[in-house]
Amino acid sequence: MPRRTKDDVTPGPGGRELTRRRVIEAAADLLGREGREAVTTRAVAAAAGLQPPAIYRHFADMDELLDAVAEHGYATFLAAKRAEPNPGDPLEDLRAGWDLAVEFGLANPALYAMMYGEPRRGTTSAAFQAGMEILLGRIRRLAAAGWLRVEEHLAAAIIHATARGAVLTWLSMSDDQRDPALLTSLREAMVTAVTNQKPDVQDPGAAGAARALRAALPEQTALSSAEQHLLDEWLGRIAADG
Repeated sequence: MPRRTKDDVTPGPGGRELTRRRVIEAAADLLGREGREAVTTRAVAAAAGLQPPAIYRHFADMDELLDAVAEHGYATFLAAKRAEPNPGDPLEDLRAGWDLAVEFGLANPALYAMMYGEPRRGTTSAAFQAGMEILLGRIRRLAAAGWLRVEEHLAAAIIHATARGAVLTWLSMSDDQRDPALLTSLREAMVTAVTNQKPDVQDPGAAGAARALRAALPEQTALSSAEQHLLDEWLGRIAADG
């Protein structure tokens, strides 16, 4: 294992990146154990085995370090996510994903408060974007099975907002105020907001959706007769292919 140094970086190949990672992990550990106020330049440097000025050879300021800690948090959460490509029940998959997000927040309160309580902190990171793709994948499966009642990105915003609100509200409460029924109620309110009581299509997949939409075409008024005729032809091909 490379020897730690008080001066600047870990000796050896990739030493600068290893030192940077060590600083991030030290800051994340301090945040988790002692809270936001404990994350100072001097404390992080001591925990990472560096002199305080060395921190600024890797980060422009403390705000940039905290951004990196948030990215580290998103990466940790991403590693815990279970991305099942073909879940048996897309509604239960939605609930399981929401529960996982809430459980992560309750297990990492200080980190979660920084990640989600400060607007846009770390949200440009690759890990955050990958996590959102997993969420959008769950939503697309709901849509393909006829369960989704709102537009996909609105559904993502509702799911994300209710999970974040549930965790931050829970963390703001004293122990004697916390009732697990609150989390269950918020989760089920989210499910009601984004899904239908029963699927719009009987057969999941593109063919079933095409048949359902084709059957509803005569009732719509948004398209001209020519557009409606063309869409009917396209939907007919998709339905037949299925």
